[in-house]
Amino acid sequence: MGSQIFLKGFCFLACIFSYSFVSLSSQAAAAGDGSVKGTVFIDGKTSIGKIDEDFICATLDWWPPEKCDYGTCSWDHASLINLDINSNIFLNAVKAFSPLKIRLGGTLQDKVIYDTEDNKEPCKQFVKNTTEMFGFTQGCLPMYRWDELNAFFKKSGAKIIFGLNALAGRSIQSDGSATGTWNYTNAESFISYTVKKNYSIHGWELGNELSGSGVGTRIAAKQYAADTISLYKIVQNIYSGVEPKPLVLAPGGFFDANWFKEFIDKTGNSLDVITHHIYNLGPGVDEHLVEKILNPSYLDGEANTFSGLQNSLKSSATSATAWVGEAGGAYNSGRNLVSNAFVYSFWYLDQLGMASAYDTKTYCRQSLIGGNYGLLNTTTFVPNPDYYSALLWHRLMGRNVLSTKFSGTKKIRAYAHCTKESKGITLLLINLDNSTNVEVKVAFNGTATLHHQQKHHRSHKYQRSHRTRNIKLPQGSESSTREEYHLTAKDGNLHSQTMLLNGNILTVNSSGDIPALEPVSVNLSKPISVAPFSVVFVHLPYVVPACS
Repeated sequence: MGSQIFLKGFCFLACIFSYSFVSLSSQAAAAGDGSVKGTVFIDGKTSIGKIDEDFICATLDWWPPEKCDYGTCSWDHASLINLDINSNIFLNAVKAFSPLKIRLGGTLQDKVIYDTEDNKEPCKQFVKNTTEMFGFTQGCLPMYRWDELNAFFKKSGAKIIFGLNALAGRSIQSDGSATGTWNYTNAESFISYTVKKNYSIHGWELGNELSGSGVGTRIAAKQYAADTISLYKIVQNIYSGVEPKPLVLAPGGFFDANWFKEFIDKTGNSLDVITHHIYNLGPGVDEHLVEKILNPSYLDGEANTFSGLQNSLKSSATSATAWVGEAGGAYNSGRNLVSNAFVYSFWYLDQLGMASAYDTKTYCRQSLIGGNYGLLNTTTFVPNPDYYSALLWHRLMGRNVLSTKFSGTKKIRAYAHCTKESKGITLLLINLDNSTNVEVKVAFNGTATLHHQQKHHRSHKYQRSHRTRNIKLPQGSESSTREEYHLTAKDGNLHSQTMLLNGNILTVNSSGDIPALEPVSVNLSKPISVAPFSVVFVHLPYVVPACS
């Protein structure tokens, strides 16, 4: 947790776990005016959080092409209604995660009717109308489109969370509040249709951004809890005899401590997941987005939300867990060449690391495609830089989260997890500095026993005691290696939409195949070199108690 407990008995450990310079692309090396040393301290004794195996999640929204922000219309055909689900790149991009959680929802979900047997209204699509709440009329999901979407979800292996219309049956008052009980007739019919068709749904979520002061309108916590209990009963009834049953999620809004506490307390055991949204960078039109992203103090600010929700859950009797149900960073569709460019991976990966450290189980990025913050390009489906950041996280960062602290410069963000599907630890290092190369060594705090996993499984133990501690070190560390994944922007341009992995451009081929994400092997005896404005994932072949 900190250098103050880096005991004298561990001095040699810092040497053994010192790491070295790895050559990156010439432009990254040339950018460095200087170099500093730093140490990342990892507590390998116990984990501080546990994420879902499929932690990475992305959203698909309802916005039609007419959705515009600040004079820019960035949604094109990326909605659930008109998205081209026959694109090979799109299919491969989703399949690469095996599985990717996809949350279907967004602002307009609370104006969607489902064209099931109970619906007596014409199934019309959203029409832009500035006098209407959210700027659009009511829209409709035809069942043939729901069938098409589910065929794609099955083919791609995606796990689906569907956001239901929570405003059905309510009246909007002059003070902006929505009153009355949720009319779940249409939602119940839709869920029944989904079950009859044998479509696999991972979770049903009630409402979008109606908690606290709300966006557009709001619902009181007491009423929202009663409606969530109604949804829970519907799911239990319709899925009778089906196991496992889908999760019940709510409220999908911005964290408000008092509202959330009342909601959590009143839902009891009828809620599996409490979801909250994050747009901590402000509006997409903000000219200072990049400055915020590169400011460690600004990034730290969101920790208050994570810790506040974590404390609310711990102090209640609920068994519900926390998810980030939607996070686009900059609201109103993000900002072109910022939220779809290399620089956004600094914010995004830092968010994934921070959320995990506060025991958040899943993190849903707004969006998979659409707006200026899609993981995929809205028109070509080609992956943006954050797609590759998400995929590397998904493949490398395991469930157990380790307490991590960095000493040396405030410009390095450091996170560590037990490695996914293999032995060891994966370390994530983010360098927010534009000119300083950071040479990082690794030290382990509070680790009673440390094992090195060698490919040939030869073991030789070095022992040195400090009080009751016994540290076992590997033989021939100098000949052992670790795996590194260095992410940089093409030509060192933070606004580039092309990402380099270990100096090589990441791009799909003519068949739309997602490229292999291959590491470089580096001698364990050398420090980890983190170039200016770069991200590094490092797989260290050590097993600590928290990962045993």
